[in-house]
Amino acid sequence: MIKNIIFDFGAVLVDWNPHYLFDAYFNDIEESNYFIENVCNSEWNAEMDGGKPFEQAVRERTAMFPKYAEPLKLYQTNWMDTMGDEIPGMYDLLKSLKNNGFPVLYGLTNWSAETFPEVRKKYHIFSLIDKMIVSGEVKQLKPNPEIFHTLLNTFNLKAEESLFIDDNIKNVEGAKAVGINAIRFENANKLKEDLKKLLTISF
Repeated sequence: MIKNIIFDFGAVLVDWNPHYLFDAYFNDIEESNYFIENVCNSEWNAEMDGGKPFEQAVRERTAMFPKYAEPLKLYQTNWMDTMGDEIPGMYDLLKSLKNNGFPVLYGLTNWSAETFPEVRKKYHIFSLIDKMIVSGEVKQLKPNPEIFHTLLNTFNLKAEESLFIDDNIKNVEGAKAVGINAIRFENANKLKEDLKKLLTISF
C-alpha cells in the first residue's frame, strides 16, 4: 500500500530550461544550442547539483572555454532567468492529494543548494511539499542509490510504501532499484490517471 508520495521538482513541479536565458543572450539559436549542449551542459550542471560551488564551477569551466567567459558568468549571476512557470495542473493535483489521504508530501530533487532557496521562495507550489531532500545539500545525486536511501532514512519511510514521480527515466529506474515504486512524469493529466489506478482515489 502506498503511503508516501515523493516528487521530483524540475519539469515536474516547475519549468527549468537554460534556453530561457541563453536564447535571448546569444540571439542566435544555433549558438545557443551549441553552448547549452557543449559548454553549459547537463553533465556540468550536475556538478553544482552535487554540491560544487557555482564560483568554483564557473571558474573551472571558463578555463576550459575562455570564449564563453561572459555567458558562463551570466549563468551564475542571472540563474533565475532559466526558470519558467509552475507546471500546469500540478498545484491543484498536489492539493487534491493532500485532501485525499496524503497530508504530507515529499520532494527529492537534483538541484544546487545555492539556487534552490530562491526558487523555493518564488513558487507557491513548494508550500505543498512538506519534507524534501535537495542533492546539493546532501552532496548526492539521482539516480545513485545513496540519495534514495538518504530520503528513506531521513524521513523514516519504507521503500515499498513509497511512490516516486520523476520525468527522467534514469531516476525512475534508480528509485525502482532500491525498492521504491516509481512512475515517469509526462504531464499533470497523465499523472492524475496513473495515480487513480495506483492509489484507487478520485480527484
